[in-house]
Amino acid sequence: MTLEPNVETFLGCTAGYDEADIVLFGAPFDSTTSFRPGTRFGPAAVRRDSQGLETYSPYQDADLDEISVFDSGDLELSFGSPEPALRDIERRAAGIIGDGKFPLMVGGEHLVTLGAVRAALKTWPDLHIVQFDAHTDLRDEYLGAGLSHACVMRRCHDLVGDGRIHQFCIRSGTREEFSFAVEHTDLHRYDFAGMQEMIQFLWALDSPVYLTVDLDCLDPSVLPGTGTPEAGGVTFPQLLEAVIRACSLQVVAADVTELAPENDPSGVSTLTACKVVRELMLALGQS
Repeated sequence: MTLEPNVETFLGCTAGYDEADIVLFGAPFDSTTSFRPGTRFGPAAVRRDSQGLETYSPYQDADLDEISVFDSGDLELSFGSPEPALRDIERRAAGIIGDGKFPLMVGGEHLVTLGAVRAALKTWPDLHIVQFDAHTDLRDEYLGAGLSHACVMRRCHDLVGDGRIHQFCIRSGTREEFSFAVEHTDLHRYDFAGMQEMIQFLWALDSPVYLTVDLDCLDPSVLPGTGTPEAGGVTFPQLLEAVIRACSLQVVAADVTELAPENDPSGVSTLTACKVVRELMLALGQS
């Protein structure tokens, strides 16, 4: 695959495609958002406001200048129907994986994860998914639609089966979703309790992992700029620690989703999302 650099790139993503280990791309899609729209503007906002950060992270004593990241910009996605958008996302992620590089996607609503998971499964059929999220996302359908950000983990379960989705920070969902999780997923309510046990389990399996970070896992006092905020979330330091620990696993692809920048005129949510992306890249670059 041949990709040209985006005109405006995320902070420190200065490597050419051929030399890069990580390839960043945006999936600006929010056609199934069920509450407050605007996540389609998330990738561009993250790229723009990243310039307000330093490339150096005191949390990890690491610098973006020390890793090779290529920013390929945002995909041009169909807004009329989810499936064409998912196919485009799958195609981009599969091309990156096929070139031996790490796909890092910035959404967009959480449904975009499904396209990247489809691509990862072609190379790693034994894939496990680690999800940080306020919501179960396990509905079989939402308002008659099976392809919805409210259904994304159910669609992923259709692909990977029982015991291969590990959910953390979950504090919202229907009774049916929580009952489904008891039987079919590894769900942890409210925070990251149980994460060390999961890490040990996946280490023992030597399993490839897809990491998906829905930013509404953060408390809305930390990140109000999201489509479906849920009170009772984790703090930024808690999320940062969890991201770094998750990257000790064999993570083969990842995403950060559900920033709706226009829902927070202060811009703090976007800058927080930028920092999550920076720390995730650095943790991946050192793993």
